[in-house]
Amino acid sequence: MAAPRVLIVDDLAFIKLIIKDTLEKKGFEVVGEASNGIEAVELYSKLKPDVVLMDITMPRMDGIQALSKIMDLDKNAKVIMCSALGQQRLIIQAIQLGAKDFIVKPFKPERIIGAIKKALNVL
Repeated sequence: MAAPRVLIVDDLAFIKLIIKDTLEKKGFEVVGEASNGIEAVELYSKLKPDVVLMDITMPRMDGIQALSKIMDLDKNAKVIMCSALGQQRLIIQAIQLGAKDFIVKPFKPERIIGAIKKALNVL
């Protein structure tokens, strides 16, 4: 099986770096990185990643809006939302829109890997 292709979306560079490092060590391919929802939607349609890891709180277009647009582009998109504590309302909204899972920051590497494997049905 080819390495799962992942798009990372977060406005914080150090978070993207941590996630990218975690994924690459586990054999995933990071095909793109975006800093806001607008970039996320553009990169999704261009790169067609297997999974998107997306922050909820970002400038220009937040993760909820970007998730909605990505799901419009591809109803089978596998998007995992990331958020800080205290955003339960947004997490519920994200799941209703089609997010496969959510990860609460600060996250543990095994939680990221587990959520991706679950989304791709490769447990």
